[in-house]
Amino acid sequence: MTDLEDKIKKDTIEALKNKDGVKVTTLRMLQAAIQRKAIENRKEELKEEDVLQVLKKQVKQIKDSIEAFTNGNRNDLVEKEKVSLSILKDYLPPQASLEEIKEVVLKIKDEINPQLPADFGKVMKEAMAVLKGKADGKDVSVIIKQLLLKK
Repeated sequence: MTDLEDKIKKDTIEALKNKDGVKVTTLRMLQAAIQRKAIENRKEELKEEDVLQVLKKQVKQIKDSIEAFTNGNRNDLVEKEKVSLSILKDYLPPQASLEEIKEVVLKIKDEINPQLPADFGKVMKEAMAVLKGKADGKDVSVIIKQLLLKK
């Protein structure tokens, strides 16, 4: 069991003791997703990076749900999902700020010297390699588009 899985398990037990229903539900869903990933990979134990990948996928799904519930005018569900999102974010490694992302993208832009909008993919690939696990792809994409369109 990875350190992250162990922390999730301990926090689930603690949430059960504290009768924190939302946290228990959120962490159990995360544990189930981790278990599914282990079964899918035919492994008894996952690596830390696999667990982080599952966690990021769960965070993305919740963000998508928040967006859908917001569009559907379901504020009650939006609030519930936001609480779940904040619980899961506690388990993610520290995320890069927009300024840090911008610095990385500018450095890569200087190295690659993109000339066409089609070079976006090259810059994005390099940026995500450098920022792996530290930044959301959407944020990186927005910054790259801003900097590539600026001449």
